[in-house]
Amino acid sequence: MTYGIIGLGTMGAALTGALLSVPGAKVIATTRHAASAKAAHERLGIEVTTDNVALARASDTIVLCVKPYQARDVVESIAGDLDGKMLISICAAVTTADLETWSAHRAVVIRAMPNTPCLIGVGMTVLAAGAATTPEHLDVAVTLFSSLGRTAVLDEGLMDAATGLSGCGPAYVFLIIEALAEAGVKLGIDRATSTLLAAQTLNGASQLALQSSKHPAALKDEVTTPAGCTIDGLMALEDGRLRSTLIGGVIAAADRSRALRTESPT
Repeated sequence: MTYGIIGLGTMGAALTGALLSVPGAKVIATTRHAASAKAAHERLGIEVTTDNVALARASDTIVLCVKPYQARDVVESIAGDLDGKMLISICAAVTTADLETWSAHRAVVIRAMPNTPCLIGVGMTVLAAGAATTPEHLDVAVTLFSSLGRTAVLDEGLMDAATGLSGCGPAYVFLIIEALAEAGVKLGIDRATSTLLAAQTLNGASQLALQSSKHPAALKDEVTTPAGCTIDGLMALEDGRLRSTLIGGVIAAADRSRALRTESPT
């Protein structure tokens, strides 16, 4: 199978790297400018041009990795070469209905929302199927993004929520790591060690939550001994409204994702 990657930004390059490890897969790509195409060719060792139409013609599956405001022009320009092919889009706020309309309903469309930890193979990607997508098509997309971490398939009506939670989520976690590390510095630990303690603690707690069948609240209770240190820390966090603040942050990001669909690019 030949995969065509349109756009070799951070996520496009990560997907290219993953696909290059798939036996029998051929990967070609495009960028907007000749200079960046040449640099990407030298870096990745694959065919990279600026011709999206030629890429669509030569590919079995096309992965759209451009800015959301660029998506319509790109898809409309290649629509004539999408008959029966799979088009996977990672463009935030661009719906499968949009992609199907722009492709003149020639393509089988899947929408994906990966996050930045995909760059090191521990990402989270949420997928939504288009109207003509079969389970077999969806399996191809799941296999592709599973090489970058974990996947989940949701109804498209929940994609804005997924964007606010897992798509934007790494930024919330980095902020938490930064805050915890600052606390360590305040208490006398050097910054490098304090950052290590904070980041590895979140990493370990996340792995435990993923591997355990217990509710996160039960795991929290296992750390919280009667009259111990943890309960005082938790009380301070609850007084600071950490729980409701995080919930509000996810909702605000989801609302912003929803609003993007009604805005015109500037």
